[in-house]
Amino acid sequence: MTGIQSAGFRYVAWGTTHQETAGGERVPVVPADATVDKAKELAKVCRDFGLEPLMMFSTVYPEAADGLEVLTNRIKQASAAKIPQVLTFGHTSRGKRDIWIERFKQLGSIARDHGVTLVVKQHGGSTGTGKACAEIIREVDHPNVKVNYDAGNVMDYLDVDPIPDINECASDVYSFCIKDHRNWPVDQDCGPGFGEIDHYRLLQPVAFTGRSMPLCFENISAPMLPRPTQPEAIDALASRAREFIETVIAGLHADRPS
Repeated sequence: MTGIQSAGFRYVAWGTTHQETAGGERVPVVPADATVDKAKELAKVCRDFGLEPLMMFSTVYPEAADGLEVLTNRIKQASAAKIPQVLTFGHTSRGKRDIWIERFKQLGSIARDHGVTLVVKQHGGSTGTGKACAEIIREVDHPNVKVNYDAGNVMDYLDVDPIPDINECASDVYSFCIKDHRNWPVDQDCGPGFGEIDHYRLLQPVAFTGRSMPLCFENISAPMLPRPTQPEAIDALASRAREFIETVIAGLHADRPS
């Protein structure tokens, strides 16, 4: 928490797992079956560090046998913690579209009742592009079920250019997982600005929607280099990633059409 704050961040997303101690076992940030009180406790810790939580990773595929149960509890956890969005994504294999639509229609009402938005991002398979995700969301047709955009995944899993793709779904995009990608000289995800994705073109379609939109950094790493193990080096990459995206946003708004 101290490192995130020192890197200049004021907001935080809850990911999948982390280490409580250096070299320790990886454990869930918040277990899927944890009580709402557990989520409230972690939210208080974040806010005590000056970090407002904006998004929670669900850690379950919507089509999983326990998908409806886990996502329902995640929505309740997020509501108790005053986190506005719960993120989910599908398996890299294809299929299960009908199950997604059926469950999202149920989850939309639950999310609405708890003041939370469920967002779905690209992860290969049937939901590998923003366009594919938006088609599902539009069929669900619920204001509390929207798209999260992960340009790195779009480029990585399906080798699709995310720039034309985001224009197919921009009206339904309510948040981002910020992640860049390179196809050369290595096929590798990386931090924003280190890859081949033009973030000016990526963010421009949503820059003037008027929506408060979480931009959550899922990858801050430099390509082709080993990931740092020292906290100071990790914090430096986090700070660089933040400054890059802030510069992109500032530039887009400076060039705002009249």
